[in-house]
Amino acid sequence: MNQTFSTKEKIKQFAAILFPILVTQFAMFSMNFFDTMMSGRVSAHDLAGVAIGVNLWVPVFTGLSGILMAVTPLVAQLVGANEKEKVPFSVTQAIYVSIIMALFVLGIGALFLDSILTNMNLEPEVRRIAKQYLLALAIGIIPLFIYTVLRNFMDALGKTRVTMIITLLSLPINVVFNYMLIFGKFGFPALGGVGAGVATAITYWVIFGITLFITIRINPFSAYLLFRKLYTPSWKNWKELLKIGVPIGFAIFFETSIFAAVTLLMSAYDTNTIASHQAAINFASFLYMIPLSISMALTIVVGFEVGAKRYADARQYSRLGVSMAVVMAFICGIFLFYLREPIAGMYTTETEVLALTSHFLVYAIFFQLSDALQAPIQGALRGYKDVNVTFLMALISYWVIGLPLGYVLANHTHLEAFGYWIGLITGLASGACGLSYRLISVQRRFKQMDEALEKSAG
Repeated sequence: MNQTFSTKEKIKQFAAILFPILVTQFAMFSMNFFDTMMSGRVSAHDLAGVAIGVNLWVPVFTGLSGILMAVTPLVAQLVGANEKEKVPFSVTQAIYVSIIMALFVLGIGALFLDSILTNMNLEPEVRRIAKQYLLALAIGIIPLFIYTVLRNFMDALGKTRVTMIITLLSLPINVVFNYMLIFGKFGFPALGGVGAGVATAITYWVIFGITLFITIRINPFSAYLLFRKLYTPSWKNWKELLKIGVPIGFAIFFETSIFAAVTLLMSAYDTNTIASHQAAINFASFLYMIPLSISMALTIVVGFEVGAKRYADARQYSRLGVSMAVVMAFICGIFLFYLREPIAGMYTTETEVLALTSHFLVYAIFFQLSDALQAPIQGALRGYKDVNVTFLMALISYWVIGLPLGYVLANHTHLEAFGYWIGLITGLASGACGLSYRLISVQRRFKQMDEALEKSAG
């Protein structure tokens, strides 16, 4: 990354960082997207089972990987402050934390997965598919978490194109193994939805292997000499990482787990409703990769500028990112409205599921507008290392406002399952409003610091 001196230069540098992140996020999410879509081609039971598994796994992974996202602002600010010699120690400590978190996930899963699925009102076949999908996925959890640290390290250096290439190389592997293991091609057994879990675990190992090789052998990453020295674990460094990462992780967990909670509540409805809801939420989440990518790019550029004490430049990047996200949200909304039936047709050929999915996708339009504000603002705040209020806003907007409202509308009005979606939309909108106010407050404080520095220099 380089210092920029004009709006045109900022747009060019931001786009250069954003585009590879966007491609990477779409490719990473495409694993869940193809798992769900291809499983739906087997049966509604496979679609529902994989969707249940995905919705239990995604909040856990995104929440814990959110903790590891602290690597991005930490490294970006070290690089911006020209303290590059501290980077390998910081990244190594993050890898230690990632391994501990992965083992924690495996332990919790071994203890509680059966009881969680048993307490859901699922058909036996749907429950079996969901459990075996998650067990297969568990094979790739440790390499996935280590890869997440290395990816955040690469992104913090502004080399987002590298992680894009890695992910694009791995995506065809995922699709090919899905094809072989879900449908039983080329002599492999037809595992249905469970095969999607096996294919995704294999892909996680591939991503990890490629990333490890590049980190060790390819410049500029090899110049940081990661893995050349075995650092002893440092609780002080872990504390710094967790101080920033835990609020990020909880904020992401509260956001993503709300969808898992709705999935659990949706289990009161029939299999077709569950399958339709999951297909629609899967595609809405696919489109969410746009504001999420803008958010991640903002963390990098804002963190870099804040580390260099160029606070005016950080504000300009924030405005640029949010404006871009809003424009994209309107485009996606139009896209969803006019193409909702063909989109539903990608997931299923069953008439009832197709009609319900199309209806759910109408509500997904409003998701895009709220996400266009709240996701980029979260990314900018992380660049400032301001994460605690984001965590509190996520808790209040989703769990205090969104879910209770959705429950009331679903159970005490004619809206039924659609009531949960209205609750989610309201929660997202509330979060967007609160975070907007917070970003303005933080930027005002840093502006005052900037003015004080100028006066002291003068």
